[in-house]
Amino acid sequence: MGPLHGLRIVELFCIGPGPFAGMLLSDMGADILRIDRPQEPQLGYPDHKYRTLWRNRRAVQIDLANPAGVETVLRLVEHADGLIEGYRPGVAERLGVGPEVCLKRNPRLVYGRMTGWGQDGHPCKGLLITCASPESVRSRHASVACHSVCGEVVS
Repeated sequence: MGPLHGLRIVELFCIGPGPFAGMLLSDMGADILRIDRPQEPQLGYPDHKYRTLWRNRRAVQIDLANPAGVETVLRLVEHADGLIEGYRPGVAERLGVGPEVCLKRNPRLVYGRMTGWGQDGHPCKGLLITCASPESVRSRHASVACHSVCGEVVS
């Protein structure tokens, strides 16, 4: 038992910060139910039993492309304290599990949305274009700045 014992979280399958957040919450005692896709995407991970970020959770496969699957997730959301999703901008809404729909089902739900570049896209779009220009690639100065600011290597 931990300080979050009794807290129920629905985690929609994603990569990056979502599984890490789920791992930390489950390590502190939260009950996490991970919603997996019917067929797991090939992400180069080893077998499930070795996936450290996925520890301490139960998982179920639900097809969010199917209206019955969406309804199942929304019924789970009605009884959850929180939801974690890390889809690209607009994907959760397109699937029918965006914040507006979920909060109508459960107004006290904490909807945790994590994306690599926010809901508006990459914060360094202009800088990336500058970094990729022929002049900057030849000089290498902008490319170094781009890597430092955005974590991107453009060459």
